[in-house]
Amino acid sequence: MEFLQDPFFILVVGIVIVIGMIIGGRLNAFLALITAALVVSLLAPGEFSEKISRVAESFGSAAGKIGIVIALAAIIGKCLMDSGAADRIVRAFLGALGEKRSSFALAGSGFVLSIPVFFDTVFYLLVPLARSLYRRTQTHYLKYVLAISAGAAVTHTLVPPTPGPLVMADQLGVDIGMMIFGGAMCALPAALVGLAYGAWLDRRMPIEMRPLTATHEPDPEAEAAAERDTSELPGLFLSLLPIVLPVLMITSDTVVSYLAQQEGASAGILRLAEWTAVIGNANLALLVSAAIALLLYVKQCKPGKAGVAHAVEEALMSGGVIILITAAGGAFGAMLKEAQIGPAIAGKFENAEGGGIGLLFLGFLISALLKFAQGSTTVAVITASGMIAAMIESTTLSFNPVYIATAIGGGGLIGSWMNDSGFWIFSKMSGLTEAEALKSWTPLLCVLGLVSFAMSVLLALVLPLAG
Repeated sequence: MEFLQDPFFILVVGIVIVIGMIIGGRLNAFLALITAALVVSLLAPGEFSEKISRVAESFGSAAGKIGIVIALAAIIGKCLMDSGAADRIVRAFLGALGEKRSSFALAGSGFVLSIPVFFDTVFYLLVPLARSLYRRTQTHYLKYVLAISAGAAVTHTLVPPTPGPLVMADQLGVDIGMMIFGGAMCALPAALVGLAYGAWLDRRMPIEMRPLTATHEPDPEAEAAAERDTSELPGLFLSLLPIVLPVLMITSDTVVSYLAQQEGASAGILRLAEWTAVIGNANLALLVSAAIALLLYVKQCKPGKAGVAHAVEEALMSGGVIILITAAGGAFGAMLKEAQIGPAIAGKFENAEGGGIGLLFLGFLISALLKFAQGSTTVAVITASGMIAAMIESTTLSFNPVYIATAIGGGGLIGSWMNDSGFWIFSKMSGLTEAEALKSWTPLLCVLGLVSFAMSVLLALVLPLAG
């Protein structure tokens, strides 16, 4: 019976449970992940009396680290949408770049908005604008919807505070500010290449805009957003403030703490580091941002106390499901560590000469396989980062682990097909058939994932950021 405690056997059992329950049982990812965590914990070494309690402790620890940020990010996203601030940002891109470069405007809007707002919400917002552009130009519809996807999908996967990159940063021990910086460094080239790919595919496979079916008719307010006058929207500065301010607060701590750790750092820098450690805490930064977004929503919409309470409640309901899934994924990753899967894989996977570069490839491949098998990018990157985190302790890295996170995120973009909710959002909201989505959306995300991974490897070699 010794094989029951073999780390590789336990790993296989855990993955089979996750994939089997999500795909075969069509159950929520939370149930699949927490069940896998419990089974892995029972099989892993340790005191029998603690095998269940340690799952709950790991779940609570993961929720405590990311729960507040995800809940606040959901509120920010809801307020940006309802107040018209998100629409104002899109108009600014279109005004700056012009209609001829409208695909760049759509991609840029998606790129920025998907940092605090979930992908599906951003796509709902921008698709009416793509349809409006097609009505004016009568061409390039596929390029428009792929431009939205290229910008929104890549930052949703690589840049906090969306759940995937947030949990990867936590599990791999990456500073949030560094995750924002590293994620953006990999996301921008990927979005540009994805935009070029969309333009190329539009020439090869031109598709006209079609009426949407009644079943998938978008929110009438989202359709009307494309026709609203800019004077009815909030100012650009106030619209951008809930997005830009927390990024500045978090990165200030990253920069100052890095300077404070250098030999010979001045007393002033050391004192400043004490302040930025508080100001740059992600929980405080997102709380300030949520307060600004709420005030903007109240100023713009004048919803009254009941309206504000309802908007916040809606946002928290959507964010609560994500918190449960991400915390369960964190517990699953923690139990894989208890099973000693890291040292076991490290013993099979020799990478000492590469300074840990092999972990980039391994993380990418594991994440891509999980994404293809069960459809959820968030589940794929959380599971893969939990596995790789268990290996880092026994590996000497010559680069910052942020690049492992971006490589895993790149893998999480690969293999999106009919088991991915993003596939259906793209297909139904843009009016494409399933076959057209498989020929456009699926290869686009492969391009985004491969470029993100290539940038991760390149930056790990030329800009290691090793502390």
